[in-house]
Amino acid sequence: MSVKKLSILGSTGSIGTQALSLVDSLGIEVTALSASRNSVLMEEQVRRFRPSMVCMADESAAGDLRVRISDLGTRVLSGEQGMIELAASADCDTVLNSVVGIAGLLPTLAAIDAGKDIALANKETLVTGGQIVTSRVRENGVQLLPVDSEHSAIFQCLQDRYSAARLERILLTASGGPFWGMTKDQLASVTVADALKHPNWNMGRKITVDSATMMNKAFELMEAMWLFGVAPENIDIVVHRQSILHSGVVFEDGALIAQLGVPDMRLPIQYALTYPDRKYCSEERLTIEKMASLTFEKPDLETFTCLAAGIAAAKKGGIAPTAANAANEIAVQLFLDGRIGFLEIGEMVAQAVAASPEIRDITLDDVLACDREVRARCLADHT
Repeated sequence: MSVKKLSILGSTGSIGTQALSLVDSLGIEVTALSASRNSVLMEEQVRRFRPSMVCMADESAAGDLRVRISDLGTRVLSGEQGMIELAASADCDTVLNSVVGIAGLLPTLAAIDAGKDIALANKETLVTGGQIVTSRVRENGVQLLPVDSEHSAIFQCLQDRYSAARLERILLTASGGPFWGMTKDQLASVTVADALKHPNWNMGRKITVDSATMMNKAFELMEAMWLFGVAPENIDIVVHRQSILHSGVVFEDGALIAQLGVPDMRLPIQYALTYPDRKYCSEERLTIEKMASLTFEKPDLETFTCLAAGIAAAKKGGIAPTAANAANEIAVQLFLDGRIGFLEIGEMVAQAVAASPEIRDITLDDVLACDREVRARCLADHT
C-alpha cells in the first residue's frame, strides 16, 4: 500500500529535500520532520508542510527553531532521545530514514518496534545492525524498503517471488567517484574540494567523500547482504561510470536482469513511497541515445583501500562492519577538517577491521560499545 502519512528523518539533507519535493504529487501527508542543525531550512519546511512534531539533533539549533516557529504550536524535540521519540511516536505509517551515519540506527529500531514501515536511505543502519534490524522487522511484521538507487534497482528486479528464490548473484554498480583511474601517488595529494566534486550525483559532504574513497560501495555491499540474504561472495561490484545501470541480478539460469534510469534519486525515493504501485514521475526519461556508450570495469582494490577494507569487514562479519563504519565516520570528518590526508581514511578503516574482535551473535549493546571504542581510539590517535 502506498504511503499516506510520512515522517522524514534527515529532512534538510539531499534525500529528505528530494522526498519533500514529491509528497504533493503523491498525495502524502508529512507528519514529522527531523534534521541535524539547519534550523533556517527546517523553519521553511515546517511552515510549508505543517508537521505536528519536529526534532533537531543539535540542542542549540532546537532552541533557535522553537523561537522561529513559536507562532505555530509545533512540538520541537531535540537530541538523540528526541529523534528516537519522534521516530516511534509520530502519527505516520512510514518513516523515511535519510540520517547520515550510525545515528540512524536507534531511531530505525524505535520506528520498527512501533510498527512503522521503513523507507531506508541510511545504509549504516544495516551495516552496523543488520542482524538486529532484520530480526526486528520480521518480529513486527513491517516492511523494510530500500531507497538507495542500487538497492532499489535490485529490489525492483526481484519483485517476482518465484524468480527471487532463484537468485544466484547480485551485480552492484559503482560510479567510481571523482578519482577513478588515479594512482595511489596521485590520491595522496587530493584535497577536500577535489573529493567533493562527484561526477554524477549531488549528495551531502560525508557520503560524497565515501563515494570518492569507494567506502560507500563497501557499505552498500553489506546493506545488500541483509536486504536480500546474499553472502558477500555472491555480490559483484562493477564500476559503471555513467550511473545509468543502477544494479542488477543474475539468476541460476544465467539471465541477468537490471534496472536502468537517469542518475536521479527521485525515482527510487518515489518507488519506496508508492510500493508496490508505480505512479507517474515527471523527472527526465532515459533514452536509447544515452545508453549508447555504457562501460563496466572491475574495482581497483589496491588503490581504493577503503573498498578493500570494507569487503574484508563484510566477510569477517560479526562486529567488524561496525568497527569499519566507526573508523570511517571519524576518518572522513578528520579529512574534511584538514587533519588527515585522503589515503589515511583507508588506513584507519583497515586498522579498525583488523583489530575488531570475533563476536558473531552481536547485540545492540555490542554494536554501541564497539562504535564508542573505535571512535575514541581513532580520535586519540589524532589528537
